[in-house]
Amino acid sequence: MNTEDATGPERAVRAAYEAASAAVAGLGEEESWLPTGCTGWAVRDLVFHCLGDAQRALVALHTPARAPVDRDAVTYWRDWRPDSAGAANGRHRTRIGASMFLDFRQLRGLYLETLAATVRAAEAADPDRPVATQGHVLTAGDLLTTLAVEATVHHLDLTVRLPDAPGPAPAGLAAVRATLDGLLGRPGLPGWSDTHYARVGTGRAALGDAERAALGAAADRFPLFG
Repeated sequence: MNTEDATGPERAVRAAYEAASAAVAGLGEEESWLPTGCTGWAVRDLVFHCLGDAQRALVALHTPARAPVDRDAVTYWRDWRPDSAGAANGRHRTRIGASMFLDFRQLRGLYLETLAATVRAAEAADPDRPVATQGHVLTAGDLLTTLAVEATVHHLDLTVRLPDAPGPAPAGLAAVRATLDGLLGRPGLPGWSDTHYARVGTGRAALGDAERAALGAAADRFPLFG
């Protein structure tokens, strides 16, 4: 009997990365210059950013941490706030890095092979092993959940001008919802779809007046991360 958890973090990151790869695999040079949901970034810039995230994951998964765990899959995001000076500097560095690929096919190929390698590393990892990333220590399982969340949110960003592209994986959207619920300390509004919750929860869309009224004091905490 197969006892592997069908909803475990390694399955979530596989689903999220495979969905993201499907969205990028068919893109060409012209589509790579379309704007995304990330301010100031074209598709190629966002692909480069997500490539870096997968590379960071490969390093973390192969470098066990000696320090104690200080973040989990929810609290990891408390450091990430939109419109900070660090975020602005990161956007600038990403645009410079992405500009080094004069042919989008080279960037696309590196992105696809790196995400595939990260999925294999994720499935081989001990989910309870502490790993270090972004100045914190998480279990490998919690790291994988953060990867699924970031890949899914950026999948929504990537496809704002690509209506025919495949959408995010349900498992990735479920990980985003669980993370936002954890940061909020309660479930989101009952009528929110996964995609709308992802957008308002990360500052991609503003709360409407009715939503603010329904949330009450909790509305002031939005965006929950960005």
